[in-house]
Amino acid sequence: MVTEERSGERIVDLTVRSTALGGTAPVRLVTPTGWDARTPGRTWPVLYLLPGGDGDHASWTADSDVEELPQLRDVLVVIPSMPMFGFYTNWHNAGREDPRQVETFHLDEVIPLLERDYGAGQRRVVAGLSQGGYGALKYTAQHPGMFRAAASYSGWLHPLRRADVVLAAARVVGADGAALWGDPLRDRAVWEANDVYHLSDKLIGVPIYLSAGTGAPGEFDLPDLPREELFPELDRLADEFPGDVVDVVEAVMDESTRAVAERLRRLGGEPITNFTAGTHNPPYWEREFHRSLPMLLDALGTTR
Repeated sequence: MVTEERSGERIVDLTVRSTALGGTAPVRLVTPTGWDARTPGRTWPVLYLLPGGDGDHASWTADSDVEELPQLRDVLVVIPSMPMFGFYTNWHNAGREDPRQVETFHLDEVIPLLERDYGAGQRRVVAGLSQGGYGALKYTAQHPGMFRAAASYSGWLHPLRRADVVLAAARVVGADGAALWGDPLRDRAVWEANDVYHLSDKLIGVPIYLSAGTGAPGEFDLPDLPREELFPELDRLADEFPGDVVDVVEAVMDESTRAVAERLRRLGGEPITNFTAGTHNPPYWEREFHRSLPMLLDALGTTR
């Protein structure tokens, strides 16, 4: 079951009944020129844009100019939702049934639905911010050929490196982190199977864009921005980073992203990277989205 609601000149919001999630979930479309008058069989190349850990399908259109970019007038942009802290994963939950089958929802329910009924073609690229950056690279690695290119902005790409922070962050939002991939020691194989660092060999030959901020104030921050304390497992990491770091969340994303970039290069990959000062905030993600767009559009084969 799908319901549709027009939320803007180019925006259509779908509410999808999902077996994988055990309920309904929204998916936002930013439609291309001619989409409303499409005929059966007419398709467009697709950019899948993944939100961060809150899973908000409206975040990309609220916090960026994706809806206004002329380069995307011939591309169907899809922004799927996910449950809070869903981590683009079918939750392990010690092998027991779990209603957070996020990957199945996105790849086995949303994509086929859009390709059947909403003009989505099979030329696909994917990009995301924070947990969405992780999802973009993980999906690309685990499903070879599904996406022609992937981009991550401040992605948590190497969660096993800071497993205690993953578990604590889940707890802060009311989730059981151990149900995600299990215990990091006992279930290390499950963590590695869902860690982009350990999946890097699957990304060789795929155009990849990686960016993150150091956590120090950057061009969109006040120079005297104070450091915000969030939770102990994260806050105590502050001493591991340079003294000008005020956003430890972004410093962890930077550490994670650099590790993946270095591993890709050791394996013979050629990721495009951009590491600058900056915090875990939307203006940086919009900037990096713009910088990665030529790579993404080239992979889609669009000429606009």
